[in-house]
Amino acid sequence: MNINEFPKEVRSRLVPAPGGDLVYNCLGCSAVHGIDSLLYTCPECGSVLMIEDRDFDRHLEIPGPLWRKIFDFRKSLNIPALKGVYLFHEFVGPDMPLENIVWLGEGHTPAVEASPELQKKAGVRFFFKNEGQNPSASFKDRGMASAFSRINHLIKNGVLSDVLAICASTGDTSASAALYAAYLKPHVTSAVLLPRGKVTSQQLSQPLGNGAVVFEIPGVFDDCMKVVEELSETCEVALLNSKNAWRILGQESYSYEIAQDFSYDTGRLAVVVPIGNAGNITAVMNGFLKFHRAGIIETLPKIIGVQSSHANPVFRYYSEEDPSRRRFSPVSVKPSVAQAAMIGNPVSMPRVIRLAEEYEKIAGQKKFFVVEVSEQQIMDWQLTANRYGNIACTHGGESLAGLVNAKGQGIVTDEDVAVLDSTAHMLKFAGFQQMYFENNFPQHYGITPHSSLVNVPQAVQPPGFCEQPETDSRDEEEFGTFVKETAKIIAGRLGLKKKKVIP
Repeated sequence: MNINEFPKEVRSRLVPAPGGDLVYNCLGCSAVHGIDSLLYTCPECGSVLMIEDRDFDRHLEIPGPLWRKIFDFRKSLNIPALKGVYLFHEFVGPDMPLENIVWLGEGHTPAVEASPELQKKAGVRFFFKNEGQNPSASFKDRGMASAFSRINHLIKNGVLSDVLAICASTGDTSASAALYAAYLKPHVTSAVLLPRGKVTSQQLSQPLGNGAVVFEIPGVFDDCMKVVEELSETCEVALLNSKNAWRILGQESYSYEIAQDFSYDTGRLAVVVPIGNAGNITAVMNGFLKFHRAGIIETLPKIIGVQSSHANPVFRYYSEEDPSRRRFSPVSVKPSVAQAAMIGNPVSMPRVIRLAEEYEKIAGQKKFFVVEVSEQQIMDWQLTANRYGNIACTHGGESLAGLVNAKGQGIVTDEDVAVLDSTAHMLKFAGFQQMYFENNFPQHYGITPHSSLVNVPQAVQPPGFCEQPETDSRDEEEFGTFVKETAKIIAGRLGLKKKKVIP
């Protein structure tokens, strides 16, 4: 669409120019640092950082309704840099020149309403936001688009060269980082650290296919993260875990898209997000806070974080109702089907604490919640969702189980409309479905298959045939008998009725 065909009040604002005053802001000592280099923790106190736009108030000069028009009309532009998370350029990376933005097709994943029968079972109206439809098949691409665009920007400005991107991962982070690094070759290469034996074969194939150097480390994700942190502090590498504040900026687009998907009417929404390293739920809260501050949305939605009982440090922290008595303690994790959430010491916990407090202060009421689910619930609800025509990974099952528990606890009401984060494509976790169907989960998962959800292939062997007749030089009469007998067996098992013969 030609830009001159848009309404006059939005024309000059549709293609954004670089602006803003971005800095690193330390959540520990409140120190401010420039963004001309990559920082992951505060050089003064070691705490995690957030990106702050010190010129954010310029956004308030534009009324909320006009912002909505800008974003809605911008979607019609055929400019690749603005097709992904940078559609919301002024809020994601306002200082970024469009020519430095890396877009691989991430963002704008569909919010698909759950089937009527599944909504009946859950007891609430809800949508799955299918993040598995991102390029590497997970939500991680949102943050990587931002982080690698920043790296690309620094390379083009001569600040960086020959970048080695490195991350610890339970699967999706490594797949995403390797993909975006491969796109920027030869200037960027990648290495990933994975916990040995705790990443699905499908996820492992992704960084290998993109040419990353893959290291399998004994232990769990938290152990891999410690090694990566050591490398980032002692070597010239670019850390791509959610400790990287640029990752958080990109993931904030999840909130902006939900607002746009629901015509910026967020008052009745309950957004359900699995908690792993706590970067995503941080981004979700911060995104809605920014849109609220700018007047783009009028009411903050409920935010519901979900954790498995096998990795629940955030749930334990918020189980203490008195904020003055809360003390964060890492936990030793057990194996979980929600592998990306199997983290006992989330690096973004300080961000969660700060933003949850701010979120509820601005909302004027309790709007941040954390619920716990069992491994059994995760698998049962994932399979149930897929059984009713939805695309849910194990983390989508975790979100749905969390929604059902939140409804049972009165956190979600009949008036609410929920948006569930299905963080990756279900095919990445097909192995867990197979373990469920074959009833061979190791005992420590605590999962027992329900017969109503088990589905296995049925062998069909017509009598008199040891195998299918040979294709080459087969006897047509014999093959015809094979077809008829096979169809008869299948019709019998399905309870099919014969067609009525019309005279």
